[in-house]
Amino acid sequence: MSFLNFLFGNKNSDSITTINVIDYKAAISDKRVQLVDVRTPNEFSRGAIKKAVNIDFFNTTVFENAFNKFKKDEPLYIYCQSGMRSKRAAIKLAKMGFIDIIDLKGGYMTYK
Repeated sequence: MSFLNFLFGNKNSDSITTINVIDYKAAISDKRVQLVDVRTPNEFSRGAIKKAVNIDFFNTTVFENAFNKFKKDEPLYIYCQSGMRSKRAAIKLAKMGFIDIIDLKGGYMTYK
């Protein structure tokens, strides 16, 4: 368990941590991170976190191919609209070999 997980996170599995919006904002603000919005392109076009890449969870082929280009051994920050879809995406990403997935509790609705 990492120090940040100990302080701020809920461990959902060995590789998935869910953190609140305050900690999420702090974690993504200082550095260049892998930040992914797993909502649909239509949802993404209505507002998103700055510097987020949109990869639609519901488009299975695109989802898997796009994430194969990410670094599996570096933190991966994900979010969706309410937190449910990103939770499902996190589980799928853990199965794909990602080892440090940070999910935004409550999704984009809490971030705005």
